Amino acid sequence: MTDTTEDSGEIEKLYEYCEKLNEAKDKSLNKVDYEGIIAAANGSVKAKQLAAQMIPKFFKFFPDLSEQALDQHLYLCEDEELGVRVQAIRGLPFFCKDTPEHLAKIVDILGQLLVAGDNVERDAVHKALMMLLRQDVKTSLTALFKHIGSMDDRNAEDLSTWETIREKVLCFIRDKVFPLKAELLKPEAEMERHVANLVKQNLQDVTAVEFKLFIDFLKSLSLFGQNAPVEQVQELVEIIEGQADLDAQFNRGASSSNFFSYLNKQILPVFDKLPEEQKLSMLKNLAECSFTAKPQDSRQLLPAVVQLLKKYLVRRKIEEMNFTSIECLLYAFHNLAHKTPNASNSLCGYKIVTGQTSDRLGEDFSEQYKDFTERLSTIEDLSRAMIKKLTQGMADHNKAMAAAKLEEEKDVIKKQKQNATMGLRSCNNILAMTQPLHSKVPSFIGDKKITLSWKETTPTVAAAGKKRSAASISSTSAPKKGGGAGRDFQNPLLNKAFEGLNEGRSRGRGRGPGWRGRGGRGRSYR
Repeated sequence: MTDTTEDSGEIEKLYEYCEKLNEAKDKSLNKVDYEGIIAAANGSVKAKQLAAQMIPKFFKFFPDLSEQALDQHLYLCEDEELGVRVQAIRGLPFFCKDTPEHLAKIVDILGQLLVAGDNVERDAVHKALMMLLRQDVKTSLTALFKHIGSMDDRNAEDLSTWETIREKVLCFIRDKVFPLKAELLKPEAEMERHVANLVKQNLQDVTAVEFKLFIDFLKSLSLFGQNAPVEQVQELVEIIEGQADLDAQFNRGASSSNFFSYLNKQILPVFDKLPEEQKLSMLKNLAECSFTAKPQDSRQLLPAVVQLLKKYLVRRKIEEMNFTSIECLLYAFHNLAHKTPNASNSLCGYKIVTGQTSDRLGEDFSEQYKDFTERLSTIEDLSRAMIKKLTQGMADHNKAMAAAKLEEEKDVIKKQKQNATMGLRSCNNILAMTQPLHSKVPSFIGDKKITLSWKETTPTVAAAGKKRSAASISSTSAPKKGGGAGRDFQNPLLNKAFEGLNEGRSRGRGRGPGWRGRGGRGRSYR
């Protein structure tokens, strides 16, 4: 008997099994016929292809044969013949049509099959996954995200295969799922919340690129969009900060560039929606880290810093002013502009010549200069008024301290004096940083000339017979060796985080408020 004759016999037998099952009113009584179809999956190429269509078709009628049928079908998914594999992959979603309890397992299998090297096979996997996502998006996404989670529970032998599968699953989610979020994530509120939870659970081992991918996607959801309430924007920021180890020592290497990129692309766009305490925390960290910025980081971040600085540098005198926030932004501005001075020409109307086309000296930025310097003058007037007010108030604090009898009263007055001292430092810092900025060719000061108001300062020994005035407690005093703001970071935001983004794990919290004054195929799915 020739091979062709054998093939014909197998095919005829399969059609016979199929016909009997189609005609049977109670198909569960035709168990032998279904067993014959399962066995045919070990036959010729044509028999395998036909069996790959029939096994899923009658699967629901024989629950006692479900494990045997599914295992046999999975062997077909790994067959040497491309045509057999493709047909078997196309049949996988039909195991779940009437038996949804198998859906998570099938999605898990398809996730592993994404490593397929042939375009036709990979396309079949994509289409099968999309069918299941449309059937049950919640269960399907949950199963897919399991391929993205931590590698801690995987042995070394599986690690290489897992990494490959993980990469393919991420690409599928990015290219196929995210673009269809409006269609797939229904009901919207429930599914967006579910996806947000999945992302939060699986950010422990992401690279910087993957981290940005997920955060950008979350920002595109209505849950965290422009019209989202403050508490949900706060949640997004906490998800981002969840990648940070806020108590870790700042790494001035590659992590600083990641910090500035994170700040520019993720935080500043939603800055206005953050709570005041968190805004100040972010600005303090920006100030403390700004001297580590590389020229390319400075050029990218400076426009956003100037824009934010102008929001705080009001053009009219108002009663409520956050002097510490202005101090942070001015300090960051000086450090960033020092690294890329001609970038300030178009932003502030300066005339800094470096000989590069980016100087843009032929363009008229006089309006920017007028606006910026007027804002500087206003904050200088407000700062001087606040210094006068705080200095006068120090005498009142001293009198109150002398009159206080209870320790509780003394503690309150001591706290008030500390706040006043912090305010004096902040206002003096502002004056020291604004004055050089009035020139058409300003001098951008370095970090060694300013000690940020919340940083420890080296006490100055008073001359014999003289008292040191409160106003002299200024941040322009000489800082300790090594630079005023760069060495002892106070709980810096995202310090080890962005070193860790490439390695992948961490935690994070916020910081307290500052002073506010008035003024391959190795699959394992079995």
